Amino acid sequence: MLRRFICLSLLVLAIGLATPPPILAEEPAAGGEDLRAKTQNPVGAMISLPFKNSWDFGAPNGTAYFLNIQPVIPQTVGEWNLIHRVIAPIISVDGPIVGRPEIPVGAPGDGATGLGDINYSTYLSPAQPGAWIWGVGPSIMLPTATDDQLGSGKWSAGPTAVVLTQPKPWTIGLLGRQLWSFAGDDERLDVNQILLEPFINYNLANGWYLVSDMVITANWKAPDGNQWTVPLGGGVGKIFSIGKQAMNTRIEAYSNVEKPEGAPDWVLSWTLQFLFPR
Repeated sequence: MLRRFICLSLLVLAIGLATPPPILAEEPAAGGEDLRAKTQNPVGAMISLPFKNSWDFGAPNGTAYFLNIQPVIPQTVGEWNLIHRVIAPIISVDGPIVGRPEIPVGAPGDGATGLGDINYSTYLSPAQPGAWIWGVGPSIMLPTATDDQLGSGKWSAGPTAVVLTQPKPWTIGLLGRQLWSFAGDDERLDVNQILLEPFINYNLANGWYLVSDMVITANWKAPDGNQWTVPLGGGVGKIFSIGKQAMNTRIEAYSNVEKPEGAPDWVLSWTLQFLFPR
């Protein structure tokens, strides 16, 4: 099933790269944001459905594959937007993998495939932001993993926030999240994990853009020297359309310049995102 999804997505990608981008028209009602700017804004008021594929390489316990299904649904209430974001990971690992936000606390085993822990976050953000765009709210991780190796076995929650600015042709920002476990399997380790995600986009002609979106994590329960995972890298993306369906795709590669024992050396990711401007 995963192979069929990847093959179909590659076909869509090939078609998309051969087609022109949708019209990136200015929209005064949306604060002057064009479609590309909205796509690059984590708290933008636009429904979207990203499928993020990631492949980990170089870990001593083998490779790992993550398919993160990440629907984003905005809701406007008066002068505020509520941005609902879900991350539902489908994971396949050869053995215990650490240093990934989807698996805050690793578990022993000889490999598994299935659903990981689902994360839900909601951001309160001004509907008409100024030069700086921000959002803040709660985040909760549900112990939905179908195997101990694919999740923490804990209910976890904490705050999340994002701040960014978009001086053309740039988008520059930072997203953060801290989770602490508060319930779940008493035999599993507690969760105390921070995620920091600095992101930068430089927009080019014809819907193309350069991107660096580094997901930095720290497991505060790990011993000294094995807490931080710090990637360095970037990639390229493009906004395009198939018929009337606006889409976004990006390909990135990151090397883990700081990592705990058992973490991969580098990560390759590819995202295919369906866009539904309001």
